[in-house]
Amino acid sequence: MPMRLTLTALLVRDYDEAIGFFVDKLGFTLVADVDQGGGKRWVVVAPAAGGAGLLLAKAADPAQAARIGDQTGGRVFLFLQTDDFAADHARMQAAGVRFLEAPRHEPYGTVAVFEDLCGNRWDLIEPRP
Repeated sequence: MPMRLTLTALLVRDYDEAIGFFVDKLGFTLVADVDQGGGKRWVVVAPAAGGAGLLLAKAADPAQAARIGDQTGGRVFLFLQTDDFAADHARMQAAGVRFLEAPRHEPYGTVAVFEDLCGNRWDLIEPRP
């Protein structure tokens, strides 16, 4: 069986706060929310149209908490691809998602950087055909 990337762990402050952001503001689906005891949960969200999911991992100690929102040193971390940039950009803005720039047209597509609830940077991107 071929291997494939299915989940990326994303450090968060609070499970429910993170679920609210990804489901209510980005339109993701809550795939799993399983209590593992001791305050730990297995929480997975994924884009409604499919693709790899995010394992929302609540920081377990001060070292992990210090990395929330900065898992990549301030670089764009994740790429959310769309087939309708204008509609998704407008919907996300209306939901309160913070974009750090106006949409721009690059040789590879239309793109704008936004931040998630913890400050991680993402690209919303519609690739050129």
